[in-house]
Amino acid sequence: MISRIIVRARQLISTPYKYGATMEEAPGVFDCSGFIKYLFAEAGIDLPRSTIEQARAGSDISIENLMPGDLLFMHGTFGHYSPHFPEGIGHVGIYIGDHKVIHAASERISEKPIIEKGQVVETSLQEFLSGWAPLVVIKRIVV
Repeated sequence: MISRIIVRARQLISTPYKYGATMEEAPGVFDCSGFIKYLFAEAGIDLPRSTIEQARAGSDISIENLMPGDLLFMHGTFGHYSPHFPEGIGHVGIYIGDHKVIHAASERISEKPIIEKGQVVETSLQEFLSGWAPLVVIKRIVV
């Protein structure tokens, strides 16, 4: 099942990023959490829509035990906050093995109105961790 999710994630590389993209717009555009929700939904697994809620799903994993399919939740510059994650969560990617992550990456162009540009990309794990630091939590979703 995880291999199917990873194959699908790779098929979606270069899909445009859209801030606040809805599930109805998928797979034409994604934001980071919508990308993850879409991948898992195609495999029959229902995840919450937002990064902050997705980060509450599954089991906590240490980086030393990282496996393909694990979700890495990053603080990000524009995080969302909850009592469970007071440091905030602003970005998520899926680890695909071989020290690589696929995620819907973006760059904020404007604050008012919020405008971001980007696309689904595959990056090295190191680039993902340093570019979106700090890491808040890693989750493994039972499939």
